[in-house]
Amino acid sequence: MSKRDYYEVLGVDRSIDEAALKKAYRKLALQFHPDRNPDNPEAEAKFKEVSEAYSVLSDAGKRARYDQFGHAGLGGGGGGPGDFGDMGGFSDVFSDLFGDIFGGAAGRTGQRRSRGERGADLRYNLEIDLMDVLTGTEPTIKIPKMRGCEPCGSTGAAPGTKPELCGRCEGAGQVAFQQGFFRVNRVCDQCGGAGQVVRDHCKTCRGAGRLESEQTLQVRVPAGVDEGARLRLVGEGEAGIAGGPAGDLYVVIHLSAHPLFERDGTDLYTEVPVPFVQATLGAEIEAPTLEGRVELTLPEGTQSGKVLRLKGKGLPPLQPRLDPARLEKMRGDVFVRIFVEVPTRLTARQRELLEEFAEESGQNVSPEHKSFVEKLKDFFD
Repeated sequence: MSKRDYYEVLGVDRSIDEAALKKAYRKLALQFHPDRNPDNPEAEAKFKEVSEAYSVLSDAGKRARYDQFGHAGLGGGGGGPGDFGDMGGFSDVFSDLFGDIFGGAAGRTGQRRSRGERGADLRYNLEIDLMDVLTGTEPTIKIPKMRGCEPCGSTGAAPGTKPELCGRCEGAGQVAFQQGFFRVNRVCDQCGGAGQVVRDHCKTCRGAGRLESEQTLQVRVPAGVDEGARLRLVGEGEAGIAGGPAGDLYVVIHLSAHPLFERDGTDLYTEVPVPFVQATLGAEIEAPTLEGRVELTLPEGTQSGKVLRLKGKGLPPLQPRLDPARLEKMRGDVFVRIFVEVPTRLTARQRELLEEFAEESGQNVSPEHKSFVEKLKDFFD
């Protein structure tokens, strides 16, 4: 059976440039690679076919002979599944392809591994109250974490010595091996991928380069912070491995429940019970704010559920860069919801007076009730 035209195999024009040729091959090789198509002989055959076509067309000399004489110009009727010569650019693109398939970095033997590994990020849950939100706070917290070993400088090597370059991988952290026409990398089994080997371990950290510790930190929590906010402290996480950079610490804010207030952004809501006599006659009552009690005028005939506003007595917005004077002017409000309290226990004299009041007033002093009764009559009639 005669071979298909290599340009046809890759689905490209004869005038295609090197970059576009490589792109076309990568797309087809990824599509038909055996590891993505297990137990599929047809896909394996197509993979070999596109690989053979690319090995020829990616080589300038072979491509010139193929363009002039076809498969006969390559000798033996074509490149053949295993005839890739020194592979040249084909080896590079196949290394890239292998990285796409396995998520690794095959073929990058000359690229040395980073000496250290970044330390883990840490999380600390910090509980504050509404007064802390109003003024801001700077609490002191204690964080258990891994810190760098000072005697060895976090290297794990005994003081006065230092880690040596791994002789097996020459510091790359990976070693290459050949499998058929594939050149694949794997983690160096001698250094574990670190690229370095410690011969004489530090006695303080036993070669780990880190020690368990507890660190005391002062955290600045700005005014106006909200539930769930995260404060990032760069470099205050766990120490890195083998001298790598430290991770970060994330302080997550949680607001404790307040006995008087509910929060909605910068506004606060509270409920004040008022005896029905004061609500009826009007009175001066006390209402709470975070900074203390204030006097509030209750109008005559105040109904249960009425909301009174205390302007500028709420919380500031989260604007850490503004000066306190400007933040003060941007504070929210306190909304006081009135709850008219009906007496539950009456003396005989109190009951008598209320009965006289009801008989004397009828429905004239309760316009809402009178209106509701009339609506009921209209609805059912």
